[in-house]
Amino acid sequence: MLRALAIALVLATPARSCETALLLAVDISGSIDAGEYALQMQGLAAALDDPAVAAELVQGQVALAVVQWSGVGAQALVLPWRRMLSGADVADIAARVRALPRAFSASDTAVGEAISFAAMQFALVPDCARRVIDISGDGPENAGFTVGRARQMTQAAGITINAIAIEDMGSSASVSVFYTRHVITKDGFVMTARGLGDYPRAIREKLLREVSKVVG
Repeated sequence: MLRALAIALVLATPARSCETALLLAVDISGSIDAGEYALQMQGLAAALDDPAVAAELVQGQVALAVVQWSGVGAQALVLPWRRMLSGADVADIAARVRALPRAFSASDTAVGEAISFAAMQFALVPDCARRVIDISGDGPENAGFTVGRARQMTQAAGITINAIAIEDMGSSASVSVFYTRHVITKDGFVMTARGLGDYPRAIREKLLREVSKVVG
C-alpha cells in the first residue's frame, strides 16, 4: 500500500489550474452502526447543501471526492472526483451522498491505510494546486498500524490532512487527542464532534473553514 502511495504521489504533480481538491474520507468501521452511518451521510449532505458552503465550493471551483474506509484492505472511492462549477453540481453531489450505500460493515479501524488510499486518489486530479484529505473517525487505529508512515509520506507530498474526531461521551479515551497527535499534518486541524449527533454541525463548520481558507 505505501509503495503504491509513493508512486501515485510522484505522478500527481499539480499543473496549478485547479485551486483545490478536497477528499472526504468517512469512517464506516464496525463501531458505526446503521443509524450512525445515516447520521454521517445525512450530515455531510446537509453541509454540502448549506448555501454558505455551496457558494465557497463553487467560487473556488473545488474538486470533491468521497471515500469510505474501515479495516485493512477496506477502502473504496464511492464518489469519484467532480469539479464544483455550479450550484447544480453541489446539489447533485449532496443528493448522491444521501443515497450512498455502505461499502463495508463490521470491520476494524485502519486509519493509516485510509490515509494512504485517500492520498493515492489525488493522482486523478494532478492540476489541483492544493490537496486536502478531510478524514472523520470515532476511534484510534486498531488494525494495520501504518498511520505514522502514512502521515509522514502524505505530508512530504504536500497534502494536508484535517480531521473530525467523533467523541463517544462515555469513553475515557480521547479520539481528538489521537487525531491531533498521530493523524493530521503540521498544517492541518482537528474539529471535534461531541457524539455523532453533533457531526452535522462539525462537518459544516469544517468544510467552511477548509474552503474559505482556500478562496479567502
